Amino acid sequence: MTNNYKIFSDSSCDVPKQILEKFQIELVPFYVTFDHENYYKENIDISNETFYETLTSKNMISKTSLPSVQDYINAFLPALKEGEDVLCLCLTHKFSGSFQSAVNAKHILEEKYTDSKIYIVDSIQATAGQGILLLQLAYMKEAGYTIDDALEKIHSLRTTARIMFTVDTLEYLVKGGRVGKVISLASTMLNLKPLIQLKDGELIPYSNIRGRKKSLDKVLSMVEEYFRETGERYEDYDFCMANATTLEETKALQASLEALTGQNITYPVFQIGVTIGTYTGPGAVGICFVKKFDKI
Repeated sequence: MTNNYKIFSDSSCDVPKQILEKFQIELVPFYVTFDHENYYKENIDISNETFYETLTSKNMISKTSLPSVQDYINAFLPALKEGEDVLCLCLTHKFSGSFQSAVNAKHILEEKYTDSKIYIVDSIQATAGQGILLLQLAYMKEAGYTIDDALEKIHSLRTTARIMFTVDTLEYLVKGGRVGKVISLASTMLNLKPLIQLKDGELIPYSNIRGRKKSLDKVLSMVEEYFRETGERYEDYDFCMANATTLEETKALQASLEALTGQNITYPVFQIGVTIGTYTGPGAVGICFVKKFDKI
């Protein structure tokens, strides 16, 4: 059977559960802690709702921990024992050592499963940007692509993935060491809402804008600008929405995006989970897109 392989990802992809189940994609969870003693597996020991509630109502600082090499071995083993190959997409290595953890697991398992293919891919993305790229793998498998064909194409596709997003405050990016305190302080004092692009594994500041409503409108403008400048066509891309805690705002932005692109988004909103939510905090909203696998 040419496409006898199983698709994996770390839990930072934030793909809704019903989609994971549909395509039989397995996630290897990150861990989160609030006290450096008790660690909770993302989506297993702690829900997104509990995470954000703890973050905000108890004013606690969360810290994430990557899946261990053993976590990846435990995830991959059942597939390998069944004679399936493994294809795993990980959070950008610039944010986490999860990718390297998976690579180390691959090297260990290859010593025993010498005839099996174990491929680990750095998504150079995060949250729903990683998630929508992961779904391209699922679509390729469904279309009959071999694991090698899917691997080759995903390396080209990942450079087309983008997240255009805004956060309500830079506080959490500062705590996570992603931006400097001076920038955060200036933004807070002026009620500026930062706009950021995630491209090739890097957080690229776009601009700051005063007020929440304007920042959401600007996220849409960032998408429009990208397609205008690159000359790409909306219909060649797959889009989804990422949201932390403000679902109604996100759905309103989605309606505007659908009007702009002329296509309906059929995915449920991807909720930003604990791994990325630790850095964005509540109130993050983003538009994510990637080129469709059959358009490249």
